[in-house]
Amino acid sequence: MSMRLAILCPGQGAQHAGMFDLLRDEPQASAFLAQSDLPAHLQAPLETVLADSARLYANHNAQPLIVAAQLAAWEALREPLTAIAGAPVLVAGYSVGELSAYAVAGVIEARDTVALAAQRAAAMTQAASAQPAQGLMAIGGVPADRARDCLARHGGHVAIITGEDTLIAGGGEAALQAAAAELAISGARTSALPVGLASHTPLMQAATAPFAAQLAARPLESPGLTLLAGVTGQAITDAVQAKALLVRQLVEPIQWAACMDNCAERGVTVALELGPGAALSRMLRERHPQIACRSLADFRSLRGALAWLQRQAD
Repeated sequence: MSMRLAILCPGQGAQHAGMFDLLRDEPQASAFLAQSDLPAHLQAPLETVLADSARLYANHNAQPLIVAAQLAAWEALREPLTAIAGAPVLVAGYSVGELSAYAVAGVIEARDTVALAAQRAAAMTQAASAQPAQGLMAIGGVPADRARDCLARHGGHVAIITGEDTLIAGGGEAALQAAAAELAISGARTSALPVGLASHTPLMQAATAPFAAQLAARPLESPGLTLLAGVTGQAITDAVQAKALLVRQLVEPIQWAACMDNCAERGVTVALELGPGAALSRMLRERHPQIACRSLADFRSLRGALAWLQRQAD
């Protein structure tokens, strides 16, 4: 078959103590992690962070950890993957994973992206600290419009649109709890996510100026392959647009359902999620079952992932 491969980069919530295990014996991955100086961007030594769930899920550690793991995996996979499938036709990132997607597409220098993730996390943590406790909540089993109206009544916001009857909400904890109680009457499912700030909502407005300043200090390039913007679900055309959309992403909802539909419309036949976790591959498989989707989290080694890709190419 003629493979048209998409690379997917997830966000926070699925990080775990073994998230670097697949990479430890991969020279390219180890070299990338050394060059990115990941430990300098964490609030404690790496092994301490990985062993402590409170530190692991803390925003200031989670964002650089996730980006570092994804880009280290990409460094190890890029050459053998290209030999099997050619260059990816598309890359898309979900929440902080969009930083990784920018690096995969050549918009941001990969080794600098871990530092940028730490700076993004710092700006968002500072914005959240000036407000009451906040977070994210998954909502399912009710039409998205009804969930949006309910959230608005209680002062919550739509953060990520994942389907016709599923979304991620963001806001103050009190607003989310009140919305959850009302939605439960309609039979909706809700669950709090392990993210302690209201990403992709107006509550992050104070983070936009410092993050924009960090982006302005870096040279950004136009994408070298099709790169989808989270806030539009459409392809990014140049470096100026890329920079603006990445700032907007802090305070505007992520259109992940539109990103998935764009994958299908562009003829993607195979998608590989860089992990940690497998939420994006599961969502894409459910929405567009004709696309073969797997995550690195499904395999015991990078060689296993490459063997699966080879079978898709045969």
